Amino acid sequence: MVTDLGGNDLDASAAGDSGLKEDNLGTAKRIVIKIGSSLLVQSDGAPNSAWLLTVAEDIARLRDQGKDIIVVSSGAVALGAKKLGIESRENLTTSQACAAVGQINLAGLWTDTLQTQQLIAAQMLLTLDDLEDRRRYLNISSTLEKLIQTGAIPIINENDSVATEEIRYGDNDRLAARVAQACNADCIILLSDVDGLFDRNPSEPSAKIIPNIYHIDETIISAATGATSDVGTGGMTSKVEAAATAMSSGINMIIASGQKEYPLSAIQKGEAHSLFHKQEGDADRGQKKWLNGRLHAQGKLFIDDGAALALSNGASLLAVGVKGYEQDFLRGDVVEIIDPVGTILARGLSEYDAREIEIIMGKSKDEIAEILSYTPRSALVHRNHMVMI
Repeated sequence: MVTDLGGNDLDASAAGDSGLKEDNLGTAKRIVIKIGSSLLVQSDGAPNSAWLLTVAEDIARLRDQGKDIIVVSSGAVALGAKKLGIESRENLTTSQACAAVGQINLAGLWTDTLQTQQLIAAQMLLTLDDLEDRRRYLNISSTLEKLIQTGAIPIINENDSVATEEIRYGDNDRLAARVAQACNADCIILLSDVDGLFDRNPSEPSAKIIPNIYHIDETIISAATGATSDVGTGGMTSKVEAAATAMSSGINMIIASGQKEYPLSAIQKGEAHSLFHKQEGDADRGQKKWLNGRLHAQGKLFIDDGAALALSNGASLLAVGVKGYEQDFLRGDVVEIIDPVGTILARGLSEYDAREIEIIMGKSKDEIAEILSYTPRSALVHRNHMVMI
């Protein structure tokens, strides 16, 4: 086995060993699966329905194993172009028109396909702005959690019909990584038209797959020259960028070929793929970077000793442990959580406006329900949207 200076395994002979034992698919509770246009849509623009049925069977099998599944699916623009008879998408406006038609077809395709396995599809269309705006980020996270609890399979796509050049992801690889952050996933699987990340262009006879990547370094960046897609927009560079986001957020990411039936089963059987290993002991870094982001904390929450201990043990912040607040913040704003001795213990996204916190702090859940006249949210700051300082 050859290892580069960053600790990455560059020997393809290890590829077959990087399956179930190492990719954490066996223990992962929540998996985001991204499917590109070149897999879902055939070269003539028609959906690859037979192949998708095998993916649905794989999803059902993973669900039977107790895993939560979220799908990020491309294909709306390509399907819409076929429907409209458009061969050349020369500008953004044309692509947006194709997406508006194709999104309906894509939702119907997933609905019908998952229904063959008695699974319910739920559509969510997102833009970059949705996941950068903290209030909308909370709404997305809450909606995903509820859909998963009800047993539905969220099918997520970029809302190409309204996204502009300035606010779009442009590919669903990076969108998958951001969705994985929002839903607290353990693993991302990017199904591609190649077996994984190769040490050079995979069209070269001497190209070898890199089975295990532990760090994104210059060797990995220069290797990101994978095959391009006929109808997709994302190449290997965007996949490596997605991997960097995932790894720094404590999420494993797999790149594997989807050009076979039952591609998820193939991964579990140990067939060739590249595994980007999460950064152990640094799982909060990516989320912390996002929370600190462009905005400073908009408010402060002062908590008691019991709440401080609970947070240190990984709990969410409940209203009963809050003794005071400062500043006029809104739901979704970043707040600092301060312990009884004045130390900033954590930062997180507030689930309530300051005016609501004023009347519910120190109260139990039952008391809050009576005060607000509706079922309260589970926490003032949920642990999934909080980082310890």
